[in-house]
Amino acid sequence: MKWVYKYDENFIYLPGEEIQVREDAEIPEFFTEIKPPDGLYLAKLDLEKGIWFESATKEYIDSLKPPPPQPSELDKLKKQVSDLMFKLLTGGVIK
Repeated sequence: MKWVYKYDENFIYLPGEEIQVREDAEIPEFFTEIKPPDGLYLAKLDLEKGIWFESATKEYIDSLKPPPPQPSELDKLKKQVSDLMFKLLTGGVIK
């Protein structure tokens, strides 16, 4: 048995759609024996070269990243205390 990897009509890899076929079986349409490498966000198959490549734009990849965490109330209070201490030490008067 061997694994084959599915792609759509635009040659985009469809994760989770892999199947196993017999070694001597014909590979179904929209499947390939070429395993996509790990680390691609939107793998696309180049059938002529026999490779997968990254087709995702930087904007698409950035949209997948979670936003930075918001500071907690404790973090906000620590910052306020720090700012006040700095002002007191550098001038003594808060304007």
